[in-house]
Amino acid sequence: MENSTILGQALLAIFLGIGCVIFGFFLNRFLGGKRTQEAQKGAAEIRDLAKREAETIRKEAELQAKDLLIKMRHDFENQTKDRREELNSAEKRIVQREENLDKRVDLLEKKEKDLAVRLEALRDGEAKNKEKGEELDKLRAEEKSRLQTIANLSQEEARKVLLARVEEDLLSEKAARIRQINEEVKDSADKKAREVISTAIQRCASDHTAETTISVVPLPSDEMKGRIIGREGRNIRALEQATGVDIIIDDTPEAVTISGFDMVRREIARMALEQLIVDGRIHPGRIEEVVEKAKADLEKKMKEEGERAAMELGMHGMHPELIKLVGRLRYRTSFGQNGLNHSIEVAKLMGIMAYQLGADVKIAKRSGLLHDIGKVVSSDVEEGTHAIVGARLCRKYGEVEEVAYAVESHHGEVEMNTVYGILVSAADAISAARPGARAESMETYVKRLENLEKISNSFKGVEKSYALQAGREIRIMVMPDKVNDDEAVMMARDIRKKIEEEMEYPGHIKVMVVRETRAVEYAK
Repeated sequence: MENSTILGQALLAIFLGIGCVIFGFFLNRFLGGKRTQEAQKGAAEIRDLAKREAETIRKEAELQAKDLLIKMRHDFENQTKDRREELNSAEKRIVQREENLDKRVDLLEKKEKDLAVRLEALRDGEAKNKEKGEELDKLRAEEKSRLQTIANLSQEEARKVLLARVEEDLLSEKAARIRQINEEVKDSADKKAREVISTAIQRCASDHTAETTISVVPLPSDEMKGRIIGREGRNIRALEQATGVDIIIDDTPEAVTISGFDMVRREIARMALEQLIVDGRIHPGRIEEVVEKAKADLEKKMKEEGERAAMELGMHGMHPELIKLVGRLRYRTSFGQNGLNHSIEVAKLMGIMAYQLGADVKIAKRSGLLHDIGKVVSSDVEEGTHAIVGARLCRKYGEVEEVAYAVESHHGEVEMNTVYGILVSAADAISAARPGARAESMETYVKRLENLEKISNSFKGVEKSYALQAGREIRIMVMPDKVNDDEAVMMARDIRKKIEEEMEYPGHIKVMVVRETRAVEYAK
């Protein structure tokens, strides 16, 4: 831009000089003489002045062009230097990467060789193991053949003979032991035992209650029945599905009947239904919320029941988890007899008998209260009877060994080597032997329904299952992401076959597999 301005100024000066010459020419022509000379002289001066200015402007333009050239050269050299440094840096990085790649390739080749060596060694070891296994099988076969030849007996015959001899030895030893104990104890034990037991029975007169399989919820009016049922029965279905019980709504005025063999489910359903009636909002979403709240409230209530029982018996320092399990006995029956009341009565009987025998009353009461604690969790444990499971719980939560051993041995599954195990067995029998204390048919009925649910829960993908209609229907809820519609049909068929093979029951059992998918979003 500066060069263009300088060039324009130079051209302007040249044109100005030419104009002056032309002007002098015409002035000389018209004016002539002296004026012409003066004009020529002025024109010459103007021309010289224009030449000097043009020369000055040209030199300035050359200087500026040189400065610009120097600046451009300097910028070019700087850019070239930066670019060269970038190229050198990139070249170094490329060289470094190539070196790293070469190292990795070498390392991989080394590992590959090591793996090949190890694989070959494994193959050799496997072949040797196979050969040794074949040799061992041959040696076993030869040993069996030699033993059969020497004894002149087959393997099965030898096993039978050995078992028969062991059984005879054990029977003779057991009989001798029993006779010895009977001779030592018979003289004084019977009389003392009768006195202790009779005194304990006279001082303990707890009430026995036989639990039924129904609960009745009063209603403020018969109009509430329609709200409980809901449109097309959706409310009552949601309540039955959430609690696992039957809700019976019939002509009984201002009352709804809850039917189910599980006392915990019935209590949850009763608490939830009472809360829904008071609240007035009855719909499937609200029903699920209230049922979950009822479950939490029942857990709290169970804990309070356990604390009440411990306080009633004067027990302190019991682990909170054991307190909860004791409270759960309140909602469990044994042959129709309430589990918590039975355990409290056994503890009282043991305390009385332990006092008369000079044993530790506190240990005796704790053993009596906890003797059936395994029944609460025995359905969730695969191995062991309720006595064995109860002893494990006692040891786990810090009870003394005397208590754990008494719980473990009160049904004779473990030899009774302490007085507390014998007292638990005696007190348990006294509490159960009361007239009307137990109902055999009720326990058989409940066991059948529990087995029905256990069979259903054994299948993969089952979330929960409920036995309804007094065992005439089993309703199974499956996980929709693990069981599709076709698999649900096959599952119903497989459960039906397993029930037919493993259970005995009157009439028919309806197997219903429910697969439900829910999509939930929250608008904010």
